[in-house]
Amino acid sequence: MRALLLAALCGLLVPSAARAEPVPEAERIPVDLRRTTLVVRDIDASLPLYRDGLGMKVIYDQRIGGGKNPDGSEKPATVRLVLLRANDTFIGALGLMQRLDIGPQPAPVFERAMPGDAILVFNAKDLDARWPTIKALPGVRVHTEPTRIEYPGPNGTTIPVMFTAVFDPDGNFIEVNQLLGQAAGTNPVDTTKRD
Repeated sequence: MRALLLAALCGLLVPSAARAEPVPEAERIPVDLRRTTLVVRDIDASLPLYRDGLGMKVIYDQRIGGGKNPDGSEKPATVRLVLLRANDTFIGALGLMQRLDIGPQPAPVFERAMPGDAILVFNAKDLDARWPTIKALPGVRVHTEPTRIEYPGPNGTTIPVMFTAVFDPDGNFIEVNQLLGQAAGTNPVDTTKRD
C-alpha cells in the first residue's frame, strides 16, 4: 500500500520566498508526476489532515467501479476516490482511495518509514499558524514538533528548514516543513554558510 506514496521528496525544498515553477524548457522531460494516491482505510478519517490541516482543495470525490449485474441490477461501487490539489491544476495532486469492497483492515503501524514505504513532504509557508490545527486533528499522531534543522547544501552551504512530522490516520509518515532559506536545485545557488 505504501509503495504508492512515491512522490515523497518531490518538492521537499521549495523556497518559501518564491513560488514553484516549471524547469526551463531545455531541461524538461516528456513525463510529469501527476498524482500520488494513498490507499486508506477510511477516507472520512483521512481527509481532515489533507483538507483542513494542510488546506488542500478537494477537486474530485466519487464512488467508482460499480455498474450493472447481468440481470440489470446495480452493482455497488468498489472504490471511493478523492483527489486534492495544492497550487497546481495538473501535477502534484494527492489521491485518497478507499476500497469499499473489503472488510475492516488491521490497525495502522506508527513507526519510521522502511524500504517499500515512502514519505510525503509538504511545504507550508505558514507552518506556525497551521501546526496547532494539524496536531489536534483526530487520528493524527505527532512524531516531531516544529524543530529547526539544516540540510547540507551545495558548496559547503546549508539549507535551513523548520521540520515537523506526523503520521496520518493510516500510519503514513508525513513531513510538513517550512523552508527558511534557498531551496536545493533552484537558482541562485544557496550561499548560506555553515556554522
